[in-house]
Amino acid sequence: MSMKTCLLTGAGRRESIGRAVARDLAADGWDLALATWDPYDDSMSWGARPGDLSELVAEVVGLGRRARVYQADLSDAATPARLLAQVNADLGPVSGLVLSHSQSVDSSILDTSVEAFDRHFAVNTRAAWLSIKALAEQLPPLDELLDGARVVALTSDHTVHNLPYGASKGALDRIVIAAARELAHLGISSNAVNPGPVDTGWMDDDTRRTLTAMQPTGRLGTPEDVSRTVRFLMSPEGRWVTGQLITTDGGISV
Repeated sequence: MSMKTCLLTGAGRRESIGRAVARDLAADGWDLALATWDPYDDSMSWGARPGDLSELVAEVVGLGRRARVYQADLSDAATPARLLAQVNADLGPVSGLVLSHSQSVDSSILDTSVEAFDRHFAVNTRAAWLSIKALAEQLPPLDELLDGARVVALTSDHTVHNLPYGASKGALDRIVIAAARELAHLGISSNAVNPGPVDTGWMDDDTRRTLTAMQPTGRLGTPEDVSRTVRFLMSPEGRWVTGQLITTDGGISV
């Protein structure tokens, strides 16, 4: 039984950062539990595409690792603990958690509804807290872990006209950073990664042109650019990095 099992959320679409992370982690020897939620993808412009996940599972298996897909409604407070328990039973103890999912529906201070605000916080913030908590509660003893445990969460500072998304991601940062201190005795390293603007299928042509012009590198980020940072943090070499909010945005924030 592998002692390197990672629960990776938000890996459903071919263009997603989660998919690039999954390939890199599988190459590094991680078995993968891939959590997705088709009703959310169905509600977005890209729609649910189950074939994308089937392709990803085949890629992971082709790299010699195990992969299982889980439909997980992270707006339900009971889901994270239930999901961790199921993955534990199916693939073995989870020692890696990469939170790449998000609820993201644009709205501003004046037109955000209470329902939308609460749903963003339930998915982006509360589910992250409960997933980290569930990870900590099911970890084997520290001396049985190969290389400690890892938490990496993808965050964002895009808040203007995207209020509930940006606010919920800001709260996520604080939880992930707190985990680095509070859970260090369990061998958990915990970091947040802010990738800046990456075209994962949500940009139109005008957005691409505008953001490309703002990038000092002259190009937009790719999912692979982000996954390399996550891969390092999940590796033995990245174990000493913890409690950090790492900006990997090609310099757009400078």
